[in-house]
Amino acid sequence: MGQACGEPTSLLEALIEQGSTIPDLKLFIATSFSGLFDENCIDSFSLSSMGAIGLLRKMTKLGALKVIPVHVSQVAPLISAGVIPCDVAMVQLSPANANGNHSYGLISDYTGAAIEKARIVIAEINQQVPFTFGETVSASAIDIAVEADRAPVEVSPANIGEIDKQIAAFCADYIGDGCVLQTGVGAVPDAILRQLHDRKDLGVHSGMLGDGLVDLAEAGVLTNARKEVDVGVSINGALIGTRRLYDWAHENPSIRMCATSYTHDAAVLSRLSRLVTINSAIEIDLTGQVNAEQSGPAYLGGTGGSVDFVRAGARSPGGASIIALASTAKQGSISKIVPALSGPVTTARSEVDVIVTEYGAAELKGKTLAERADQLIAIAHPDYRDGLDRAAHEIRKRGF
Repeated sequence: MGQACGEPTSLLEALIEQGSTIPDLKLFIATSFSGLFDENCIDSFSLSSMGAIGLLRKMTKLGALKVIPVHVSQVAPLISAGVIPCDVAMVQLSPANANGNHSYGLISDYTGAAIEKARIVIAEINQQVPFTFGETVSASAIDIAVEADRAPVEVSPANIGEIDKQIAAFCADYIGDGCVLQTGVGAVPDAILRQLHDRKDLGVHSGMLGDGLVDLAEAGVLTNARKEVDVGVSINGALIGTRRLYDWAHENPSIRMCATSYTHDAAVLSRLSRLVTINSAIEIDLTGQVNAEQSGPAYLGGTGGSVDFVRAGARSPGGASIIALASTAKQGSISKIVPALSGPVTTARSEVDVIVTEYGAAELKGKTLAERADQLIAIAHPDYRDGLDRAAHEIRKRGF
């Protein structure tokens, strides 16, 4: 099923209602923001995903989500290879243009691979979905078209707090004129974008974008003029925002929606200088290992696309790869800088570049493990620094 704000909600509602009558029905979706995945759909199908991203977290609490550890860039190739089976593709598309072709609208990523692989393609043609430039879908590729005229899924901008602003200020120091940005959505990415209105000729090459993109464009900051590829065009895979973003993207030649085979491709990303990638984490240990998935028994996130961009940003001439996170969680009762991870390693310490909290930036690339520990302790919350310092003693003593 198409994911994020590209969820075909009419089709999903029908599947929830009818799915219990279909034996052994399985559904894969990468992320969800519709709110339709809850206790009412547990008996309708067996649900799998690459993580508990968005509102899928509710399904993990219900014990009704099977997690496939996979980067979003791998989903399409695995569908094409039949490793992630796709018998029926349910997608949301825009109305057709004058040539009779539909756009992917709000989500491109693995949608095309699902359409190509599926035995049956059911498309929700939504009159309120913008026509975005990029690859298109011909009517001949659609087996069943379901007309709809309803607001697509929206994700409102997050409330930005003081800690978010402090993190954003440290991140913004790495973003100069002509930089190319990759960010997610949420309070910290939005706060960062608000710090950049005095920059010149910023570009975008990202897996997802929110309403903050419109602010940059309207401020005249987003020109994509200095990119080595796709000059003048923002490259993106998913629009996750509100009607404001969707209206801006409609028939807008300055943005192109692309599959993950382009947005996350190492060869494409390697051609971009000054690429600054910004991703998040649940926790980071004293050696720089990043967990973006699970905190103890609670599955909270997912692999997503961060690893592809972490590698690209760290290797880009003049660029940087930033992992941004608050120093604590649960009203300060838990440190996010930890002696050892409570969940899996999402990003290896060998890939990590810059870690940012509200207390500063730790530049880890090329540093010894002992040096990394010292830098990470310096940006941890002061209440936890003594304990972390004691935990780092063995690293300093051994050198590893």
